[in-house]
Amino acid sequence: MSEFPVVPTLGFAVRNIFCIGRNYSEHAKELNNPVPAQPVVFLKPTSSISYSGEEILIPTQVGRVDHELELVLAIGRNSRNVTREAALSCIAGYGLGIDVTARELQEKAKAKALPWTLAKGLDTFAFLGEFFPAEKCPDPSRLTFQLTVNGIPKQSGRASEMIFDIPALIVFLSSVFTLNAGDLVFTGTPAGVGPLESGDCLEGVLGREGEAPLVGLVANVRKV
Repeated sequence: MSEFPVVPTLGFAVRNIFCIGRNYSEHAKELNNPVPAQPVVFLKPTSSISYSGEEILIPTQVGRVDHELELVLAIGRNSRNVTREAALSCIAGYGLGIDVTARELQEKAKAKALPWTLAKGLDTFAFLGEFFPAEKCPDPSRLTFQLTVNGIPKQSGRASEMIFDIPALIVFLSSVFTLNAGDLVFTGTPAGVGPLESGDCLEGVLGREGEAPLVGLVANVRKV
């Protein structure tokens, strides 16, 4: 893990890690959650970052840990109260990430109306793949992403299927927080999340629908 985390490929330092929950209706349903009326936002610490080619580490005491593959936005400039028309201009790049989740810890937190930090913020739980510059994809609604575990397809998502699309997320987040260059936004996971086991190999790809992938990620899982 990098001592000073940076955005892969783009190279600038990571500031904040914003994450969006329940942004695909089928994923909300598979976990028996209501579809939200506004974005569900939580944070991960930068200490949870790990990179493609490294390992996802699962502490044995936390119980079930799930993969959640997501499209990740890299913010390129400081922004506040952004309009929908200007939202995409705030984005420097797009990439893949896995929002690794200690599911049993999350369920306990939800039952007590507590934050999800312990379930979402452990070391290596913000797993980052490669990024590409935003100018390569002027219309990010065309982006699709897939995950295999040990060669078996597990998750497949389209940005066009988000409940709150990319401009809406930027508008909402910038109405509450000042977005900084180097902030990351995990935009939510589609259906198909599932448990990880020691020795699993995860491979993800991101690209425009019907075209060759632009970027990817590889992760190996180890219990510690």
